[in-house]
Amino acid sequence: MSLSLGTSVYFAQYYAALEVVAVVLTILILISSVDDVFIDIWYWARELWRKLTIKRRADYRPLSAAQLKEKNEQYLAIMVPAWQEYDVIAQMVENMMSVLDYRRYVVFVGTYCNDQATIDEVERVRRHFRHLLRVEVPNPGPTCKADCLNWIIQAIFKYEQDNGIEFAGIVMHDAEDVLHPLELKFFNYLLPRKDMIQLPVTSLERDWFELVAGTYMDEFAEWHGKDLVVRESLSGMVPSAGVGTCFSRRALLHLCADSNNQPFNTDSLTEDYDIGTRLAATDMKTIFARFPVQFQVRRKSWFGLAADRETVIDMPLCVREYFPDTLYTSYRQRARWVLGISLQGWMHLGWHGSLADRYLLFRDRKGIVTSLLNVLAYLVFFQFLAFYIASKAGWWTLHFPPIFAPGSWPLYIATFTGSIMISRVVQRFYFVNRLYGWEQGLMSIPRMAVSNLINFLATMRAWRMFLNFLFTGKRLVWDKTMHHFPSAERLAKQRKRLGELLVSWQAIEPEQLETALRQQSQFQLPVGRLLVVQGALDDETLAEAISAQYDLRRARLDKDGILQLHRRLAFEHCFRLRAIPFLQHEQLIHVAVATPLTDTDKDALEQQLGKPIRQFIARESEINAALRLLSGLSSDFLPDGKPALIDLMVIHNLLTARELDEAIRGFDLDEHQHLINYLISKGAISREDFEQLQKLQQAQEIPSARSGQDAPQT
Repeated sequence: MSLSLGTSVYFAQYYAALEVVAVVLTILILISSVDDVFIDIWYWARELWRKLTIKRRADYRPLSAAQLKEKNEQYLAIMVPAWQEYDVIAQMVENMMSVLDYRRYVVFVGTYCNDQATIDEVERVRRHFRHLLRVEVPNPGPTCKADCLNWIIQAIFKYEQDNGIEFAGIVMHDAEDVLHPLELKFFNYLLPRKDMIQLPVTSLERDWFELVAGTYMDEFAEWHGKDLVVRESLSGMVPSAGVGTCFSRRALLHLCADSNNQPFNTDSLTEDYDIGTRLAATDMKTIFARFPVQFQVRRKSWFGLAADRETVIDMPLCVREYFPDTLYTSYRQRARWVLGISLQGWMHLGWHGSLADRYLLFRDRKGIVTSLLNVLAYLVFFQFLAFYIASKAGWWTLHFPPIFAPGSWPLYIATFTGSIMISRVVQRFYFVNRLYGWEQGLMSIPRMAVSNLINFLATMRAWRMFLNFLFTGKRLVWDKTMHHFPSAERLAKQRKRLGELLVSWQAIEPEQLETALRQQSQFQLPVGRLLVVQGALDDETLAEAISAQYDLRRARLDKDGILQLHRRLAFEHCFRLRAIPFLQHEQLIHVAVATPLTDTDKDALEQQLGKPIRQFIARESEINAALRLLSGLSSDFLPDGKPALIDLMVIHNLLTARELDEAIRGFDLDEHQHLINYLISKGAISREDFEQLQKLQQAQEIPSARSGQDAPQT
């Protein structure tokens, strides 16, 4: 089937006009692409020069983790703004405090007066951490992130006055960040020589088929692996990424003095970029810091067709997080970036600085045009493809002389532009493969089209919001993006041992942990339980630590539930495992434990109960009260803070833990009614020893959950 003459002429004219549009687009894309080529050449030339000169010097010694740990710790503050972060903030804070290899720091979480859900989560965590403070923003949210940060800064200065200390650095993080243990050690090493330190930011790995979320892996791998390195070496100006940024005290004081105690610009939606640009205009020393570390990761092989593999990768010390995984949430987030960096940045910062500074400003702002051109180029390409198919099929045969004729300048420009685009694909593959493997490297190629679509939608939204602001004066507010935090399973490799976790929370001193570890083999009690019995730790903090460490919910025990199920499990098993069945469902039984059961003990318990179990974490005093109830030592369930008599027997060398396990065999509440009488009748303990233990028990209390020791609320 062929078209009529009139229709063929119309399509030929349309095709000729399409070629003109293609020439214009090719020239504009070439201009943008030359900019990218310049960055590539600068980066690789710099890498080659450093390899042939600096790294070959006899005195060249790369910085090591041991050097970081040798420097005395300075006080550091971490600020975390939180607007509607109720679903991730507790996990983030608990993981951060369990991971960081540092002692002298305080976390300030900013919440809004009209965000009760987030307030409740922060308060729940705050009760158990001495160095966590909640800062309330009095202005109803959402305002903007800068407003929240400014209130946190004021709280930090007030904390310094109240406690007679000075923070050497203030670190910015968001509620979805996953930190590396050495992060604060690294900042501590560079302070106060550097005034702003920016770590690389990377995306946590996604499945290969998650196209939208995968674009963040691709872009941050290349942007923070190459572009920021070039930017720093070109002009010395490092933009803050908003996370993983550390400001020296000198930098914050300068910014406060320059802005009436409002260091973060509340008129900007990208206050991080704004503050980095303002610092660059001073004599402050900024650095994009790359310190090599190793990460152990679990990856899918051959796009999930082969078995998963554990591998260790070398990469810079960085902040990792999950970015949005849907088209809608992604372009809304990027619209805020475009609006703040390109449009508001142009309006507030203008074009200033050296030639290199102005070039980098142009590079930051060209996206408000080029992201539109990219999608327009896709539309033109698909129309050319349709015309090609129609021509090959014989549906359309009338052609005007082509603009892209062999030997013509438009064809040369198109060929050169195409070569640069191939180079862009190779560059993207290289940087993604270096961090995430060849499978993700290959997927980064089709994801470039997805990224262009997201950036197009983001730019359109940013222009609409900006024009609405200009014509109506309506204030731009924090455009909230809901965040995700990695599951406990993904974080398991980073999880510290319980004792180290308690030290990192500043719940106990390192010396107390060392003493407990030495005594552990002697008394054959777990470290946490031993610390509680000795009065060095309150059992509420211990329960919260174990709950956070294993991502298990807390138990809610009562007398009726405990007694209802006590015949399902012999007392000796409850005692030995410190496991209390307290609620029965059709499919499983809820069991309270002070510490999670081993797989062997869990299997044995399920066999005894005849059903699968779900574990919940209870306080040591709750487990003790339940055991007293089940042993006849008490007629009610009363977690009264007293250490268990059976633990005191072990601590005071009346019985070993193994002997006690043997002695209680055969005890049954209904038959024997009282455990101590049962032990006395078997000769395991004397009446005199029992009475002496009762006196010791009355004189000693397990400390309650930091009564009077909470960090003050600001």
